[in-house]
Amino acid sequence: MSDFSVTLPSGATWTPSFVQSLDERKCIGCGRCFRVCPRGVLELVGLDDAGERIVLDPDGDEDEEYEKKVMTIAHGQLCIGCTACSKICPKKCYTHAPVAQ
Repeated sequence: MSDFSVTLPSGATWTPSFVQSLDERKCIGCGRCFRVCPRGVLELVGLDDAGERIVLDPDGDEDEEYEKKVMTIAHGQLCIGCTACSKICPKKCYTHAPVAQ
């Protein structure tokens, strides 16, 4: 089996590398990856002191307190393999891999 790849108009071959995981222990919740993702793959959540996830209110009115914010892969199936999130991440939290066809 070979990896899925695309032939670009220039004739070069490009192999997309899709998001596989995100290390929440490294994530600082800066949101850079969220802003650069063109497909809505990511979501910012809060973590309480026990490490449980708290959904954040988009209006910023969180009822529950959280220790820190971290990014999560909310819709991995929407990833197009551009790796923009990984390229902009200052803490190198992401793991990507090509998909076999």
